[in-house]
Amino acid sequence: NPKNMRQDVAKSHPKGLYTLFFTEMWERFGFYLIIGILFLYMTDGLKGGLGWDESSANDVYGTYIALVYLTPFIGGLLADRVFGYRKTIIAGGLLMAAGYLTLSIPGETAFYVGLLLIILGNGAFKPNISTLLGNLYNKPEYSTLKDKGYNIFYMGINIGAFACNFIAAWLRNEYGWGYAFAAAGIGMLVGVGIFMSGKTILSDADQIKPAQPEDMPLSRIALTIFVPALLFAVIGFNAGSLFGVENIFGSTSNDTFLFACLPVAFFYLTTYLKSSAEDKKPIGSLLYIFVVVIIFWAIFHQNGNVLTSWAEKYTHREMPASVSGVAENLSLRQTVEMPTDPTAEKDVYFENLPSEQQPAPGESVQLIPTELFQSLNPMFVVLLTPLVVGLFGFLGRIGKEPSTPMKIGLGLFITGMSTLVMILAVSASNNGADKVSAGWLLGTYAVITVGELCLSPMGLSLVSKLSPRRLTAVMMGGWFLSTSIGNKLAGVMGHMGADNPDKSMVFYINFTGAMICAVLLFIGVKRIAAVLKEKTA
Repeated sequence: NPKNMRQDVAKSHPKGLYTLFFTEMWERFGFYLIIGILFLYMTDGLKGGLGWDESSANDVYGTYIALVYLTPFIGGLLADRVFGYRKTIIAGGLLMAAGYLTLSIPGETAFYVGLLLIILGNGAFKPNISTLLGNLYNKPEYSTLKDKGYNIFYMGINIGAFACNFIAAWLRNEYGWGYAFAAAGIGMLVGVGIFMSGKTILSDADQIKPAQPEDMPLSRIALTIFVPALLFAVIGFNAGSLFGVENIFGSTSNDTFLFACLPVAFFYLTTYLKSSAEDKKPIGSLLYIFVVVIIFWAIFHQNGNVLTSWAEKYTHREMPASVSGVAENLSLRQTVEMPTDPTAEKDVYFENLPSEQQPAPGESVQLIPTELFQSLNPMFVVLLTPLVVGLFGFLGRIGKEPSTPMKIGLGLFITGMSTLVMILAVSASNNGADKVSAGWLLGTYAVITVGELCLSPMGLSLVSKLSPRRLTAVMMGGWFLSTSIGNKLAGVMGHMGADNPDKSMVFYINFTGAMICAVLLFIGVKRIAAVLKEKTA
């Protein structure tokens, strides 16, 4: 019963959870609206998009989602040491709103400026709202509820992520791309307003923690990390000519990004090596997890490019007659027309559609909008979260609940299983020659969502539990750094897949990587669980 659930939350969880829940719901509404349509916008050459080829779109997509999770390293530091969490979150939200609204302006210049504003805003917003939530649960009366709190928070994320694609589909198909981008900006402004209204109940959790003698001062961080990162980025940008090859990691953006990550990774290694004996074990455990979960994010964020492309080109999307009328009334359909000129460019949907199923010249078909498939993951999160939480609760009552690191390992393993569904889908499509049922994507998203529920909220909770108090936001930035590298790999994999005639190649690589990393995490589970028990005792 939702009413009883709200009453239970009110009795047991801190009041600030409400404010953060709805703030994050609206922030994720905008963020995932962009994820759902960005690749489509870049590759659309018929209805006002940028008209890029898929390789270029994959490159930009991977770079964008990598950078939005790399900047939290900076945002965490600034909140921890200088501005506090509330001010940094508000600034980040306003920057993101400005970025979404800028994307609504046609043209490549506005496109790149908009992405830059979102990247900077997310860096200020994302690590600090998660840290602020963790701080609410640091009081003894709330400490045992932290995992549940993060699961409830995660539900807010996915309500926003589910709803946004319906708004995006309606606006971009009825009015154009700019209106869809503007909706993300309006949603972000609503989220900022909700957050600002909760100043009083969040004030206790918004505390700047003094740096310790062993912590690297900001001036030194700038000289030893940020400046070298910029220098390494320049080296990476010119790596091809410097080393006499076209590219080292497949493209100029890959070289630039991966080279720039080296000084940041060095910072975390230095933090570990110079930490006190008390902090060394928890920091080391977190760094180990950060490395192995990279593959999860590389697979998970292929939803915005690889799986979006699969939905766009290889999935039957014709609307059944039973729902086409309702969809038309709600403006939730995508109309594609067969051109009358046989030499004109056709919509990509017609490329592998049998001739007998194609409409006559000048006629059109009604399709399920591609971005609606992006709502499958958040839909399954909302549906499956009570089941997963209930299962772990039952196992806890009988003394069999897996430890937090074991849950993360299970999440990696299950994520690997989801890639097998797509390998079967490729086989059923005769390597993309034929269209296949949307059920393959439905199955893939269902399986990977179970893996996500085991891994993602548990990862956020683990960072909050294991991090030394004064380094919580910085270590949260480390979690997002691993996400960032994984996201860049998602773009790399999409680029490889776009250039490879074997449509299953990407999914085989995904499966192999997930299984290797799951085994690595299972090997370290006992040690990490022991550190966690010692830290939280």
